[in-house]
Amino acid sequence: MYYYLIEVDKKMAPNVIFNITVCIIGASFLLLHIISLAFKKNRRKDENYLFIFLAFTVIHLLTYLTFTFVKVNYISDAFIKAFYTIFYIFNNLEAFLFFLYMLSYVNFSEKKRNVLAIINLILFSLFVISDIVNIFTGIYFTADNGTYLRSKFMIISQGYQFLLLAIVFFVTILNKELLIREKVAFATYCLLPVVAIIIQNAQPGFAIAYLSIIISIEILFLFLNVQKNILLAEEQKKSKDAQIKVMMSQIQPHFIYNSLSSISTLISIDPNKAQKALDDFTEYLRHNLSSLTEARLIPFEDELKHIETYISLEKIRFNERLNVIYDIKVKNFSVPPLSIQPIVENAIKHGILKKIEGGTLTLRSYESDKHYVIEVIDDGVGFNMDDVDFNNNQHFGLNNIKHRIKNISKGDIKIESKLGEGTKVTVTFTK
Repeated sequence: MYYYLIEVDKKMAPNVIFNITVCIIGASFLLLHIISLAFKKNRRKDENYLFIFLAFTVIHLLTYLTFTFVKVNYISDAFIKAFYTIFYIFNNLEAFLFFLYMLSYVNFSEKKRNVLAIINLILFSLFVISDIVNIFTGIYFTADNGTYLRSKFMIISQGYQFLLLAIVFFVTILNKELLIREKVAFATYCLLPVVAIIIQNAQPGFAIAYLSIIISIEILFLFLNVQKNILLAEEQKKSKDAQIKVMMSQIQPHFIYNSLSSISTLISIDPNKAQKALDDFTEYLRHNLSSLTEARLIPFEDELKHIETYISLEKIRFNERLNVIYDIKVKNFSVPPLSIQPIVENAIKHGILKKIEGGTLTLRSYESDKHYVIEVIDDGVGFNMDDVDFNNNQHFGLNNIKHRIKNISKGDIKIESKLGEGTKVTVTFTK
């Protein structure tokens, strides 16, 4: 990629040995990364694109390696035209795949992502077509008596790669969300091969550009994929610790005491109702405790059952002060464990029950084209949004829920409230 093949002779000159060594060692390193990605469970979307990009780079290296050996024994004008046409298309295809990997890695808005993807596809198509047209016109290169001959417009054939590298360089460097190491990784891949081409022109015959690409990919893999996996592992550990803390906080001593007290009162009044309440209470504790060690997503239907259990216990104590409306239109999606129930609990305790007459809680679920949506709505006391700082420690439980919804299930949470009117919490999960 990004350079021109050099004629080799039958004596295996030092430059040929160097080129072969670079291809073999480079392909070996990349194969190790490919194997590690192939056997990784739950690969991220960007890792899927990285896997494809690395696999094609290995094919690219092996193609050049094969050409080197074949050329020692056989050459013809038709062979040169066929190979170099394929090779030019491979150069463009590798840049195309790198660009797709960048799009999957960087957090662009959907509109910007679509614009960049369209630009990439248009440029790729135009240059691939021009590579095919070259077979009949010789605008980039031709062959004569087994010799590869460049035209004066040869540099134009590299235009797609340079344009794409320039776009990647600027959109990553100017992206405020990327870390310094991430910007360095993308910038290295964009700039190092260009420097290598300049050096290679001074030292013809040596595949320095290939060497630079392999080094750039290693930096890319280390700075982006490996570091991201390390940070995600650390974040998951912190999230797990915080999850346990917040889940333990859900099993409040006063809630346990009040529930047991209510059940005790029911025993003499309505034994059957007391038995049902005791079963609900047992199920409530079981779900909370099992969620302490649950790292995976669970069906929303399971979370809904836990919510219903919790509400049934609260109904024993508050009876007519607490009304609930279930408007469940979809259940077939997954949520982090104990993520919606605390929101329901918060709406009841701090919204509805703060009113003497109580109120109504509405739990709604539905789906749009791209999301599953859950709404928790109460007509309680509400609050002034400008008076609340959700980032302070007082709202640790809510912040933890927001963190888990965002990082475990790629969801989002939005809170709307008006003083004296109530609160609406909307949770969205991407399909």
